[in-house]
Amino acid sequence: MAIDDAILREVLRQVIDPELGRNIIDLGMVRDLTFDPQEERVRFTLALTTAACPLRHRLVEEARAALLRLPGIRDVEVTLGVMSEEERRAVLGSGVSQPPKLAGLNRIRQVIAVVSGKGGVGKSSLTALLAVALRRQGQKVGILDADITGPSIPKLFGLPAGGLRGNDLGILPAITRTGIRVVSANLMLPEEDAAVAWRGPLITGLIQQFWGQVLWGQLDTLLVDLPPGTSDPLLTVVRQMPLRGAVLVTSPQQLAALVVRKAVNLLKNLSVPVLGVVENLAYYPCPQTGEPHEIFGPSHAAEVAAAAGCDVILRLPIRPDLTLLGDAGRIEEVDLPELAPLLAQVLAPAPQPAA
Repeated sequence: MAIDDAILREVLRQVIDPELGRNIIDLGMVRDLTFDPQEERVRFTLALTTAACPLRHRLVEEARAALLRLPGIRDVEVTLGVMSEEERRAVLGSGVSQPPKLAGLNRIRQVIAVVSGKGGVGKSSLTALLAVALRRQGQKVGILDADITGPSIPKLFGLPAGGLRGNDLGILPAITRTGIRVVSANLMLPEEDAAVAWRGPLITGLIQQFWGQVLWGQLDTLLVDLPPGTSDPLLTVVRQMPLRGAVLVTSPQQLAALVVRKAVNLLKNLSVPVLGVVENLAYYPCPQTGEPHEIFGPSHAAEVAAAAGCDVILRLPIRPDLTLLGDAGRIEEVDLPELAPLLAQVLAPAPQPAA
């Protein structure tokens, strides 16, 4: 097959700019396209709408892969360029000099908050375990770590500090080994143990950025890991995000139940449905006999569930092996069959409002 300019351009029409929804040929992004039959090499310049385009490497790789599928092409050289202001306006429309915010491309099917009000009951661990279980079901999953001053999610997944990248178009989330997308304050810091000593307005502002300026892309479920308390972060999440509902996490102590019921009352006032109550650290199974020992005393989870008008859908035991895997950043290796009732609740179709 003789390779000519028309064939090359037709192949490159397969490459779509995800920001603009059009192929790179029709957008006028392909310049100086040549084919050297002696070297079996294609060369061209890819003119970007902005030099800081965070998807530039994806476009280059997709273009290279498409051309290399043609018999007779062994190599593809791509030089990056930038459109002029006039060219950019022509592509994007009159009066527009910048491409749309990347976050405008987000398509998130459901947002679920993991809430307690009480610290130390395992909200972050449950969020991580639920994300891993959903991913195993084939879902596209993201985690928004709203615990700005005490973030735990990156540690559980082994994500290094400083792992977020972005520019004026948006923020790209970090990606875990199995493809879970994560944003967290700890991914913005030079060291994982650096303190974030911020007041309320700065904290709520960053949570808003994590929601509105992150390129989440297409997600089946976005989990929001909330910090202890019933103040600014929780109010920000409820008011800014289209929550399907919340999962409440508690531990057996009566004191924990008391504090969690404060979160229940706030969620009721804000008309956020509670999908279910999870009791963490519920008991310790004896290694020899399997007999459950209630180390933290008898359960008070039913009181929380009654206040929330839902069920206790899960009681998780104390598992030292889970702690070790979480500390090692290997939470994605955990397969926890006990999560099945919670998983079923999250995967169930959202209830339709009454007519």
